[in-house]
Amino acid sequence: MRAVHFSIGLSLLSATMAPAQQAPCGGDFSAFVGQLAQDGVARGHDPATIQRFLSDVRQDPAVLQRDRGQGIFQTPFIEFSRKLISQDRLDRGRRLAQQYDGVFSQIERNYGIARGVLLAFWAFETDFGAFQGDFNTLNALVTLAHDCRRPEIFRPQIFAALELYEQGAFDPATTTGAWAGEIGQVQMLPRDILENGVDGDGDGQVRLKASAPDALMSGAKMLAGLGWRHGEPWLEEVELPEGMDWGLSGLETTRTVAEWERLGVRARDGALDDGRLEASILLPQGKGGPSFIAYPNFRVYFEWNQSFTYVMTAAYFATRLEGAPVYEAGTPAPGLSGEQMQALQRALQARGYDVGEIDGILGAGTRAAVRDMQSRLGLAADGWPTQELLNRL
Repeated sequence: MRAVHFSIGLSLLSATMAPAQQAPCGGDFSAFVGQLAQDGVARGHDPATIQRFLSDVRQDPAVLQRDRGQGIFQTPFIEFSRKLISQDRLDRGRRLAQQYDGVFSQIERNYGIARGVLLAFWAFETDFGAFQGDFNTLNALVTLAHDCRRPEIFRPQIFAALELYEQGAFDPATTTGAWAGEIGQVQMLPRDILENGVDGDGDGQVRLKASAPDALMSGAKMLAGLGWRHGEPWLEEVELPEGMDWGLSGLETTRTVAEWERLGVRARDGALDDGRLEASILLPQGKGGPSFIAYPNFRVYFEWNQSFTYVMTAAYFATRLEGAPVYEAGTPAPGLSGEQMQALQRALQARGYDVGEIDGILGAGTRAAVRDMQSRLGLAADGWPTQELLNRL
């Protein structure tokens, strides 16, 4: 993570790249590249074109290092959001909203996505296009496909990049981007570019690195394809009633907005949205911290990125860019360190809970397990793991 921006890369895997079946991986790297070439021919690509495309590909150890070094996502929401959201970023985002007002207005008409949503992604992914990553994209994709952690995700992206190359839209030698193979100002993988690339500035080309309108329109089309509901909200800060049943919090529980209102949930600023919408109450740092109501569009964020902390921060930043006030931080109970979180995850896993990888990151799966265990132990079931819970386990 850099001081003012970071490329999220493939932080915790975009659900747009759902795995199909285990792909070939590992072994001698040169032999692996040869297998890619054979696979390309079997897919109907010209052998000479494939040879040119793969001729200079190299394994990149720095990519693997970045893939395994994502401790930033262990940071709690309040600290994480304060690191990423600065007054300078807010000011620049609002200036860019005015500069590209026509583009955002078209996005709002065509896709029903508020400008704050795309501005937040643009800011977090590349600091509004200022830093788009300097990893050779093909090297990154082939390195990660060769690595046996998630080959089924990255191998198809190589052939998508080959299609872009055949179209004259990808240079294996000079195309650069994030460590996980994303390209451009809002960081899109080759398959997403093929499916969602939009010529937003009308010059007859899709240039996601050089053209902000192209990048923003393409990102909007991708979000719409992931299920964004036209014109609906995504996240709003709320005030919760005394005596709130904390076990009702979390993405696993949904009620209509009208039902939440009957339970005493109120918007901190203004009013809640359409009472018919299904929504969940989120407590990113438990009952003592900030509280939010998450509408159906919030779940689309997890199709872009699966880190709960990133998603919460991106969604909240989007509301700030749309005029929402700074959240009320409250006084959350101290959280756990990365090592303590891993110990907690192991303890939960031993009790039959599916917490995913033992990585010290408080993701949605671990939160759900924590909430259930808190309830079983007679603790406030707010999904925020504390030293008390760890001691009890």
